[in-house]
Amino acid sequence: MANNEQKKEAKSSVGRIIGVILILLIVAVVCAPQLLFFLTPAQQEAVRLFHENYIGKFMPVRAEDGSFDWMRLVALAFMLAACWAVYRILVWIISLIRPKSRRGETVKGLVANIIRYAIVIFAIIFGLSILGADVLTVIAGLGILALVIGFGAQSLIEDIFAGLFILFEGRFFVGDIISVDGFRGEVKSIGIVSTQLKDLGGNIRIINNSDIRVLTNLSNVQSVAISIVSIAYGADLVKAEQVVGATLERLPQQFPHLFPSVPKYQGVETLNESSVDLKIVANVEEANVYNARRAMNRELKLALDAAGIEIPFPQVVVWQGKEK
Repeated sequence: MANNEQKKEAKSSVGRIIGVILILLIVAVVCAPQLLFFLTPAQQEAVRLFHENYIGKFMPVRAEDGSFDWMRLVALAFMLAACWAVYRILVWIISLIRPKSRRGETVKGLVANIIRYAIVIFAIIFGLSILGADVLTVIAGLGILALVIGFGAQSLIEDIFAGLFILFEGRFFVGDIISVDGFRGEVKSIGIVSTQLKDLGGNIRIINNSDIRVLTNLSNVQSVAISIVSIAYGADLVKAEQVVGATLERLPQQFPHLFPSVPKYQGVETLNESSVDLKIVANVEEANVYNARRAMNRELKLALDAAGIEIPFPQVVVWQGKEK
């Protein structure tokens, strides 16, 4: 499992490096149209005019003699590499922190996300400055653009505010087991925009924070594992109850990680058509509900078999009539 995560992380790092290289190539081509030698003369002229009329006004990456200033691209590359190195160092420092509570683990993940966004924003603004752009003009333009986009990105803003409320109100934290819209899983991460849940099958569901309106935090209270054991009507009920009680007494010693206390025998639950159902309830952690139920079923089955108590199964009795 750890090897798979390390491989995924390595692939992700390689993807980021390739992305940075592509961005640098795009910037170089935009700033120096003469690099597009594979275009026809007419296409090159169109790109040159577009660059002079639009790109050149905001990013005049030219030296005093009018030639292309390649040192700006070198400085941009070093700046991006420095930002990436700073981000990795900060993430490594944060990974050394071992919170003692789920709230601390949640805050730790949120701080890592904020650092990532902050470094990206810094790299964009400082990169434009390196390329010769008027940063104040760009920021003012971005402010107007953000105002326009804000009307169409209301759901994103709702996700951000919902994420902040989730954190401050303590509705759930990383490591909690919650149920949202019928999906039960462990909270793997709480981001600014979305939350990731992972169920017992390893399936991961990403839910926007604003969509988490009704949830059940199963980690706040102690959960119960319920086991229903059926015995035949012809079996000795008193003996069966004694076997069940003795089996439940030794479960905490056999499975201390599943049963913090002795499960309780509740009595006869139902009288079915072909069986008498006995109910057993165990107080367990929510993460151990299914494993505790399986352990109880197994141990009770073995104990009842050893005591000679029949556990019924569906049977069909056929009566063959005689001809007159």
